Amino acid sequence: MPQAHKDAGLTFSRGLWDIPRVVRRNNALTIVEKLQAAGHQAVFAGGCVRDALLGLQPADYDIATSATPDQVEALFDKTIPIGRAFGIVLVGAQDHYFEVATFRHDEAYLDGRRPVSVRFVDMESDARRRDFTINAMFEDPLAGLVHDFVGGRADLEAGVVRAVGDADQRFAEDRLRLLRAVRFSARFGFPIEASTLSAMLPVASSITQVSAERIGEELLRMLTEGAARHAFELLDETGLLAPVLPEIAAMKGCEQPPDFHPEGDVFVHTMLCLGQLAAGCTETLALGVLLHDVAKPPCAATSPEGRRTFYGHTKQGAEMAEQICRRLRRSNATTARVAFLVDQHLRHCAAAQMRRANLTRFLRQNGIDELLELARIDAVASNGDLGHYEFCMRSAAELPVEALRPPPLIKGEDLISLGLQPGPTFRTILSAVEDAQLDGTLADREAAIAFVRARFLQ
Repeated sequence: MPQAHKDAGLTFSRGLWDIPRVVRRNNALTIVEKLQAAGHQAVFAGGCVRDALLGLQPADYDIATSATPDQVEALFDKTIPIGRAFGIVLVGAQDHYFEVATFRHDEAYLDGRRPVSVRFVDMESDARRRDFTINAMFEDPLAGLVHDFVGGRADLEAGVVRAVGDADQRFAEDRLRLLRAVRFSARFGFPIEASTLSAMLPVASSITQVSAERIGEELLRMLTEGAARHAFELLDETGLLAPVLPEIAAMKGCEQPPDFHPEGDVFVHTMLCLGQLAAGCTETLALGVLLHDVAKPPCAATSPEGRRTFYGHTKQGAEMAEQICRRLRRSNATTARVAFLVDQHLRHCAAAQMRRANLTRFLRQNGIDELLELARIDAVASNGDLGHYEFCMRSAAELPVEALRPPPLIKGEDLISLGLQPGPTFRTILSAVEDAQLDGTLADREAAIAFVRARFLQ
């Protein structure tokens, strides 16, 4: 049975984790035990405490301690001093490393990103330098006590995101907190407290002081935590969207044909699409959904008949998506997949008219599952016509694996044996043979050889 600790009216749930997370918590617990046994204060800190108090399953555990980095390194065999100047050491337990940070006070911030130095302090002082009250609590897992110096439990009960202390100062210290406020508000469905929100609005444009990589990580969390639409609408309301993703802000007011898009302009459509993203969706699907119509504003035109058109927006969109992914420091693999999704996101509409070979090639592409999910989301968020999507799903279900990727009937050595010289023509010939094979007109090697003789050796 799950054990629970009741603290100030909130249930601290222990035992609802899946097995890997139970193991991870136990490993973190051994680090706390060893630090405490050596005479140091040691507690779980921040998000893991917040999530447990909310009845959620913490994905990871950060540990805060009175021990200095030297003392931490002396106690444990597996350590990585990733930020000794800031009191941070990674400590290994089995196959996972946990962040162990000395209680600290941050000195002056000069760049809106990081303090020039820190000094080591007590637990309460450490809590008061953190970003939001709900993230500034500590739990002693051995004693079963939650330490709350800033009203975090009350804000959890009230359901509000509030800066610790002076909100202007918190955001001046680290501009990334502007995005974090939005993410936590969206993720938990908590409004941002009035004075915290008031402090955000005048400095929203300064978010660009933060590195593109840190911005990208926050945006990806917003997209994949199950509240993407709320997060991006809040980014827009707080003035943060235009500085971090001007291409998305440009969608506002870009009208679309009402027969295909009765829901409204490109921005409204994109927000509806984001509302279809489930928690835990892939990074590539999330970015593909966000960016699939990114080129509609620059491609928008009006035909002589007065119809709104967006010719070329898939190709130009793929190029823009690639640029955006690189700006946000996404990996090459992620960038390539997102560009593919944007470029191909309307191709399923022609599937019913494709030759069997072309349909098979389309359905066997790497990433087809994400592409068809994007197609479904796109349709649901527009006129609701799922006909093209359903045709592709039926066709994919009807095609056995051997039909999607049949072994080749002939290879390059067969062409050489026919007297052909290796070169670029080999690809043309082999592709033509595969097309005929996928169309069902060629079934064996002998037929393929005869096909090559008739078409390419006459």
